[in-house]
Amino acid sequence: MFFFSGGRAYELLAGEFGNVGRVTPVSWYENTYGILASASLLNLFLPLPLFNGERGKLEIKNSNAYETIHRYYDLRENIRRIAPDGLIADGDINALRLAGNWRIPAVYVENLIRPSYGFASFLSPGERVIERYYRVCKKVIIPDNPPPYTVSEYSIGNIEQLGIADRTEYVGSFFDTQPIKGEQKHIFVPISGPIGTRSRLLKTVQPVLEKVKDRVIISLGTPGKKTTTKKGNCEIHNWLTPQERAEAMRDAKFVIFSGGHATCFETIKYGKPTICIPTQPEQLGNAAKLENMNCSLVAKNQKQLQTAVNKLETQLDRYTKNAEALSHFSGRYHGLDRAIEIIKTTLG
Repeated sequence: MFFFSGGRAYELLAGEFGNVGRVTPVSWYENTYGILASASLLNLFLPLPLFNGERGKLEIKNSNAYETIHRYYDLRENIRRIAPDGLIADGDINALRLAGNWRIPAVYVENLIRPSYGFASFLSPGERVIERYYRVCKKVIIPDNPPPYTVSEYSIGNIEQLGIADRTEYVGSFFDTQPIKGEQKHIFVPISGPIGTRSRLLKTVQPVLEKVKDRVIISLGTPGKKTTTKKGNCEIHNWLTPQERAEAMRDAKFVIFSGGHATCFETIKYGKPTICIPTQPEQLGNAAKLENMNCSLVAKNQKQLQTAVNKLETQLDRYTKNAEALSHFSGRYHGLDRAIEIIKTTLG
C-alpha cells in the first residue's frame, strides 16, 4: 500500500506508515477569518501574500493553478512507477483523473461533492467541470448518515443529478458513533484549525462564556507541553488527551465548536446539543443542517453566540432530546467497517 499527501497530512502518515510520498498540497486562500472568497478567486491564477501564523512570518501562497498542476505531475510520476491495482482518493480530483486515463479501478471517499450552502457562486462552473471525474469511479463512499439525516447534505448535493446515485453509498461516519450517555456538568469548547482560526474562535467564545455560571472547559488543540490557565469559570487547556477529550465531551451540557465533519459526529455520539461557529463553507453547511434538525444553533459573532447560549440554557431538554435521537440513528452504522468491505469487494 502506498500513501501520497502533502503538508501536515504527509507528516502524520510518514510517522505511521512506510511507502509514504510527498505531493504538492492544494488549498484555498484562508486566514484568521476563514476562507476568503474574493482572495480565493484571485488566488486561482495569481500568487498572493499570506501570513503563516504557525511560523509567524509572511509568505507567498502559490496560485491554485500552480498547486494543481504540480500535484498532478507529482501523482502521475508516482502512479506510473507503482502501476497500482486500485486507487482510493479522498477528495483528490487529480488522482481520479489519472485513474480514468489509465483505467485504474478507483474508489472515491468524500463528503464534499457539490457544495451549495455558503459556497461562492463563482466557483460553480469549476465544480461542474470536475464532476465528470466522479463518474469514472467504481464506487463513491460518503462517510455520513443516509438521508434524511445526512449531516453534510448541503456539501454533497443531489447525487441523482450528479449521475452517481447507482455507485454511491452512505456508509455512516468513520467515527465510532455507538451512543454513550453522560452527564451535564459543564460547557465544552474544542477548538481546532490553523492558528489564526483558533485565535479568532477563542476571542469569540471567551468573553461570552466568562459571564455564564457553568464551568467551561476550552481545548485549544495545540499539542506540546501541556498547560492549563484559568480565567474566571473558564479552564483553558492547550490540548487534551483523547481520553480527557472524550470525558469532556461525554459530560458536557452542550458543545461549542466550528462545525467540522469529524467533530459533528463526535458530538452526535454523546447526544450533545451544539452551537456552531463556522469558519468555512463546509462547516457552515454542516451547522445549517444540524440547526434544521433542531440539534444545534449557528452563531457568527459574540452577540449571536450570547443569544444562542441563552436559548440553549432555556431549551436544553428539547435540544438534548433531538441530539440523542440523532445519536441513536447514527449508531446503527459502522462506517469504517462498511467502507473497508466496499473497497475489498471493488478493488480486490
